[in-house]
Amino acid sequence: MNVLAINSSPRSDAESYTALMLKSLVEGMREEGAAVEVVALREKKIKYCTGCFSCWTKTPGICIHKDDMSRELFPKWLACDLVVYATPLYYHTINAMLAAFMERTLPAILPFFKQDENGKTYHPVRTRIPANVLLSVCGFPDVAEFDALREFQAGTRHPEARTLAVICRAGASLLASPFLAGRARVILEATKQAGRELVRTSAVAPETLERIEQPLGSPALFDQMGNMFWQTCIDEKVTPKQFDDRKLMPRPRNIEDFLLMFTYAINAKAAGDRPVFVQFKFSGAAPGECYFAVAGGRVNPCAGVCDEPTLVIETPFEVWMDILTRKADGAQMMMEGKYRVTGDLGLMLKLFSREKSAA
Repeated sequence: MNVLAINSSPRSDAESYTALMLKSLVEGMREEGAAVEVVALREKKIKYCTGCFSCWTKTPGICIHKDDMSRELFPKWLACDLVVYATPLYYHTINAMLAAFMERTLPAILPFFKQDENGKTYHPVRTRIPANVLLSVCGFPDVAEFDALREFQAGTRHPEARTLAVICRAGASLLASPFLAGRARVILEATKQAGRELVRTSAVAPETLERIEQPLGSPALFDQMGNMFWQTCIDEKVTPKQFDDRKLMPRPRNIEDFLLMFTYAINAKAAGDRPVFVQFKFSGAAPGECYFAVAGGRVNPCAGVCDEPTLVIETPFEVWMDILTRKADGAQMMMEGKYRVTGDLGLMLKLFSREKSAA
């Protein structure tokens, strides 16, 4: 099978979730013996279709534009057996870069009219056109965000070209979260499996699609974490890419945010077989109490005061947030008396020694 994979993300592969998903799909296809060429549209010069219809009348099958589309990509599109359209979700549908590519395939269509079995009028093809797969990602956590895209695909599907699959991944930014690395591996492996199935059977099994599109967490938690992230970007005056390049962390602004964030910063295995309770008593910008119950390799965040804490950390809220977001060194802050710990210091160091291993 000869496959042309079109990546319309404007981002580099290192920061593109579209590219991340497409890479896994392509790996699966290649494992089944398909010859796959991946094209990044951001690297190509593609002019907009002007609607002149010269490709239907004056120069049948040939576009008036002389650019990368007419010279390189359109011939490859015509020659392939399967085209994969990979796009980030922009305004609930494909992005402008992919739309420009699709519009420029008009020379493959004849100007005449036919009706399909449902009585819908369409233009027949000038020559054979490839089957297709649509792959899309979005930042929102709700799979319903793709409803308009699915309607677009259904409405524009050509009756003489098969759509083999529509693969959608909501909450795609979470695929890069170190806290969800295990879940991300499952999703990317399922995407690779989809690539294998497309080559073997020209379809994706429903259970494979279900694994790819599985939720990565509750929308409420996604919103909470996302709001922390964007507020941190605003406070630091950075773009998301600069946030990643500087290895910044979302900064909690209250105890509720801290309970969410710090749950993932505790190394639960360090507690061993005994239950451990880590009590925080905050003063300063966000006064209040909360604690973390660590047992059985899991961390349970709790508001309020623990009856029998193993460790008690008394600190101004802003001091501990500086430590959490790596703006301050925890050991140095303790030596300077910026916060106080009661209990086993050695255990505290083990609990906070590294990032929590991904579930």
